[in-house]
Amino acid sequence: MSPSKTDAVRDLVTNRRARFDYQLEDRFEAGLSLVGSEVKSLRAGRANLQEAWVRLDDQGAWLIGCHISPYAEANRNNHDPLRERQLLLRKTELTKLHKAVSSKGRTVVPVRLYIKGSWVKVEIATAVGRKSHDKRHAIKEREAKRDLARQG
Repeated sequence: MSPSKTDAVRDLVTNRRARFDYQLEDRFEAGLSLVGSEVKSLRAGRANLQEAWVRLDDQGAWLIGCHISPYAEANRNNHDPLRERQLLLRKTELTKLHKAVSSKGRTVVPVRLYIKGSWVKVEIATAVGRKSHDKRHAIKEREAKRDLARQG
């Protein structure tokens, strides 16, 4: 059975820096509470996850620091580019995230924004920060893979 057009997944933005700075562990798919002009701007690829992070509180999970540029064709009541956006997660997923963050040295970072069907989703992951020697090791591994690809 071939995938239908509604099942298509299209990446909008990836946070490559998160993969370098953190050791990513459990991943979750969350919906994102957006306004119309934000969705239009995202479909045009005008977003940035570099400085974004996830805050957990009693009301749920929030995406902070994600910059979604104002949509040029929107009216004068355009959205705030850096506003806090609520992540739409199940209660069981929120409890897993709270338990993961309660242990020392763990955080939740956004990994990528994508469109799944007609919905905008964000992939978040629990993560442990890497030390500088771990980052150097990751760079060496990446360069070794690149050299093997050139030779082969």
